[in-house]
Amino acid sequence: MARHWRIHVHDADRIAALRQAADVPSLVAQLLIARGINDGDVARSFLDPKLTGLRDPMELPGMIDAVARESDAEAKRRRIIIYGDYDADGMTGTSILLLCLRMLGADVGYYVPNRLDEGYGLSTEALATLAAQGASMVVTVDCGIASLKEADEARRLGLELIVTDHHGMADRLPDAAAIVHPRLPGHSYPFGDLCGAGVAFKLAWALCQQAAEDRKRVAPAHREFLLTAVGLAAIGTVADVVPLIDENRVLVLHGLASLAQRSPLGLSKLMKLTKLDAKPALSSEDIAFTLAPRLNAAGRLGQAQLAVELMTTDRPDRADALAEYIDELNKSRDSLERSVYLSANKQAQQQFDPHGDAALVLADHGWHVGVIGIVAGRLAEKYHRPVLIVSLDELGQKPGIGSARSVPGFNLHQALAACSHRLLSHGGHAAAAGFKVDPKSLDAFRSEFCELAAERISAEDRVAELWIDAETPFAALTLPAVRQVERLAPFGQGNVRPLLCTTGVKLVEPPRPLGADGRHLSLKLHQQGAAIRGLAFGKAEWAEGLTAATTLSIAYRPVINNFRGRETVELHVVDWQADPRQGGGNGVEGTNHLPVSA
Repeated sequence: MARHWRIHVHDADRIAALRQAADVPSLVAQLLIARGINDGDVARSFLDPKLTGLRDPMELPGMIDAVARESDAEAKRRRIIIYGDYDADGMTGTSILLLCLRMLGADVGYYVPNRLDEGYGLSTEALATLAAQGASMVVTVDCGIASLKEADEARRLGLELIVTDHHGMADRLPDAAAIVHPRLPGHSYPFGDLCGAGVAFKLAWALCQQAAEDRKRVAPAHREFLLTAVGLAAIGTVADVVPLIDENRVLVLHGLASLAQRSPLGLSKLMKLTKLDAKPALSSEDIAFTLAPRLNAAGRLGQAQLAVELMTTDRPDRADALAEYIDELNKSRDSLERSVYLSANKQAQQQFDPHGDAALVLADHGWHVGVIGIVAGRLAEKYHRPVLIVSLDELGQKPGIGSARSVPGFNLHQALAACSHRLLSHGGHAAAAGFKVDPKSLDAFRSEFCELAAERISAEDRVAELWIDAETPFAALTLPAVRQVERLAPFGQGNVRPLLCTTGVKLVEPPRPLGADGRHLSLKLHQQGAAIRGLAFGKAEWAEGLTAATTLSIAYRPVINNFRGRETVELHVVDWQADPRQGGGNGVEGTNHLPVSA
């Protein structure tokens, strides 16, 4: 889909004022202003977030009750089961609490449902099995806040249920012994965007405080554990695509250092296998594109328990075997994802009306439920619409399993709740959600959901906007300048890597395909005598419209490439527009729009 370019206004006076107030270079001041940061103290705190910026865990809603109950269960040697979700957020949070309670001497185990057989969240069958096996307390991680009938069943079974979650709530809270949630009704915690692993980290921290003689100063061994746990929380935070601001920014910045210096044995093996151990420093992108996909692959292919074992084992031989196996699972996941994407995209092209359709609800038999969420995300970005993908079983007798991804401004959780009478179940949050639907109700659900999307997403909002921080000539993209850009890291949701644009760019030679299957492009770019390499990931289709000597405007993210100790600047190209005098666009669809200031 064509995108409108919006370039942030260059306000020289504001830039100069922030540069002086925060003692930062002009480029950094300009980028901070584009992120809504105008105050010197706020800028300094953003650029240098301290671990002391994490709020006391006891301030988190429900924490006092949860700590008291868990400490009592630990002291009485009652069997505690950590019940986690099967994604990277849930698995890292499960690992944090499992390691913590083991360290504190609790009788503890864990349970992660099989995504393929059980689906998301608590299940009455699993709770019954755990009770029969002697469990006394169940502590959820990254799930449970909307599990009303399951909470009732836990109470009937005699299980003490502690819910820790961050997802959207039902019309009432579950009947649990304690609930820890940053947005718990009746409370005013100042930061509601912690992920499941972030909440679990806070609970582990609170338990360590509870075990200390001086509650404000945990024992040295417990402090060392918490510094390791910050790394696990960082993985969950990046993987769950929550905003990298406030406490999340602190967790990820310090978590990256923790992963490099003191990661759990299994993760260190996985990092060595993926060559992350050779990098001078880890970035949030290393989590997003290397570690998180591998952990998620285990969950997507029904092996989530192995990812938790990888992060909690202390046996080197087992860690090696698990790291290699999970890396192979990721290759299988990648192959499945490509297959489903091609099929779903073909269906989308056949039924999509860019002028009339506000959402896409796609369904087919045999699409692997473990990858439909990734595919939904890719298609939501491609078409700039909410995309729901439903996997139906071959006979059409079982409920369809659905995964949904949204676009800015459209709350999936609220939309699915409004259509809940057409669904068997649903859960999730504003940007991502899952659901089950009777195949016989699918058409009615599709119609109702798309109608609702049409009401809530205006025609203007269906055109994607690309917000660009600044227009920059290639000559300004020196190593020192891009190092200044890196001061805004870690990058991710809520703090994306700065996006720049340059006009009058020449493509010196035809694009060169990269990757085993040619999905990526390498671009040799020149502008006003300066040459630089560009990479376009997953944009092989651009090659048809890009020819040598084409004059372009390009939107890109500057990065520093470190190859064998040699650092160079390269551009990760996000979008391009041909010089209007040449006609044409990005070679795919729609009409490109010239950059405009906003």
